Order: sequence, then structure tokens, then C-alpha cells
Amino acid sequence: MSPPSAITLGAVNVEADAPHALAAFWAQLLGGTVAGDHAGFAYVSAREPGGFAMFFRLRSDARPDRQGQHLDLTVPWGTRVAEVDRAVGLGATHRWDVLEEVPWVQWSTLSDPEGNLFCIAEHPPTG
Repeated sequence: MSPPSAITLGAVNVEADAPHALAAFWAQLLGGTVAGDHAGFAYVSAREPGGFAMFFRLRSDARPDRQGQHLDLTVPWGTRVAEVDRAVGLGATHRWDVLEEVPWVQWSTLSDPEGNLFCIAEHPPTG
């Protein structure tokens, strides 16, 4: 048996029509800082050690019709609605809620100011 991997998530890469503006949205939402902004590229630092950063670059092609991946962000139980409202206040669009599909998670799907989907999820306490 091989030893466990030391791979960690360093950054999520996103193509954007306006990299700096989209980086500013995500920095406000996640609590990071726009730490780099240069010639069509912007970098948002991780909020805390071990967290993930985000890297934005100028879009090179038209946006695909279907988004293959998206971020699932987790918040403490009972705070999802307030976090969705905060995200909408920052410029996100609330798309839909999934509250009864499975018993271990409830989530809301949103899109950022450029239409990239992401979810804000909460897991009920165990015990």
C-alpha cells in the first residue's frame, strides 16, 4: 500500500470577463484579500492557513453553455440563509434551494456576478 498523498488544494482557477472585479467579489465573500492584480490576472489569497486561494484570468473563449464544476462552500448549521443574503448583497444571484433531497445537507445554489455557479451548504448537527 502506498503512503497517503500530501496533495492539498492550493487555488481554484477561474476565467473571467473582468478578473479584478470578480476577484474583489470573491475576496469579500470568502474573506481573502486581492493580493495580486497584473495584466488580466488577479489573485485572492486564502483567508487562513490551509485554506484555498483563487486565481482569476481573462477569459480566452466564450463561456460554455454548461458549467462542469462549481464550488460547494460550507457554513455552520443555521447560517445558510444569512450567508446567501450576504452573498446576494455583494452581487451574487440566488438561483434555487435544495432542502430535502438528502438528510445530511441543505444548500442554496447561487451565481457570482459573471454567472459562475456556487453553492452555500449547511450540514445538520450530529449527535
